[in-house]
Amino acid sequence: MIKDVLFWMFIAPFKGKKIRWPATIEQAKFIGYDSIPIVSVIAFFVGMIISMQSAYQLEKFGATIYVANLSTVSTVRELAPLLTAIIIAGRSGSAITAEIATMKVSEEVDALTTMGFNPIHFLVVPRTLAMLVMLPCLTVIADFLGIAGGYLFAMTSLDLTSVRYLNQVESALTFKDLSSGLIKSFVFAGIIAINGVYQGFSAKGGADSVGLSTTQSVVVSIFLIILADLFFTVLFYSVL
Repeated sequence: MIKDVLFWMFIAPFKGKKIRWPATIEQAKFIGYDSIPIVSVIAFFVGMIISMQSAYQLEKFGATIYVANLSTVSTVRELAPLLTAIIIAGRSGSAITAEIATMKVSEEVDALTTMGFNPIHFLVVPRTLAMLVMLPCLTVIADFLGIAGGYLFAMTSLDLTSVRYLNQVESALTFKDLSSGLIKSFVFAGIIAINGVYQGFSAKGGADSVGLSTTQSVVVSIFLIILADLFFTVLFYSVL
């Protein structure tokens, strides 16, 4: 399936098989725009939680200024891409699987093939492209909101000024922190999209298989996301 998706995304357009951009934009709205509220709220509160937990330990050493360093770097490098991917896997990945699985058991996929439409080109490519574009965008939003949550806690509960906190954030955050988080989110997007459509196409039987495929899609996606996160964290730790 990965080979077919890559073919229809990068080779077929040069052979006259155009990407279905209206469907891609529609999927991008569902995956990205409609997910902004839940991603923003969770990222903001998680940023506050990380700052609280950091302050609890750092206050013992009189180093509360480093709350900005710890919460900012951990949010950008780890928590924002990971939590955003898990949210999207549960919200959009499951929806992709349920939609395709329903089409599969109701023989709509076979009908598309009979009418001369390739299911990968017609169903998978728009969802995969939308996921690859929108998940990194949501991760950037989660970065900002997570940092904002930590900032709000520091301003209301710690003896820090706004200028000191923001200067500490600026000195702590580097390009490799941002790039590592975005690289992770791009890989997570591919995992969610490919696994989602694969589980959908694997559905067999009746309506019960739709629920089974959807559940399996979420579980497998989260497992693979955490596994990939571990791999890239070790890689970036060793290389960067």
